[in-house]
Amino acid sequence: MTSKISVLVVEDEPLLRIHTVDELTDHGFDVMEAANAQEAVKIFRSGQRFECLFTDVDMPGDMDGLELAALVKSAWPPIDIIVTSGHRDVQSADLPPQGIFVGKPYSLEVIAELINRLAQNA
Repeated sequence: MTSKISVLVVEDEPLLRIHTVDELTDHGFDVMEAANAQEAVKIFRSGQRFECLFTDVDMPGDMDGLELAALVKSAWPPIDIIVTSGHRDVQSADLPPQGIFVGKPYSLEVIAELINRLAQNA
């Protein structure tokens, strides 16, 4: 039996976060959630393993999703990074190596396919 792909969803909007977690869980992923970058960093530092980070860009606190993505890629290089925003047009130069940007609104079907494709290429 293959293990489930673990995904950390970082989204400050509670309803969107709950919906995203539920949908990705329904697609067969092992999903954890964080409301902001600081919470996400604590989860990563706890030793919990993830194959993918799916993070919003604009969040409250002293670190946004792009800074979180850069930190995660530098500390845990194998983790795939998917960044989303409905307010910013993120360019590839803003992302860590192999990071992917998906604008809001997005289809969770597309996100699930993207996570699977990234995991297969790992």
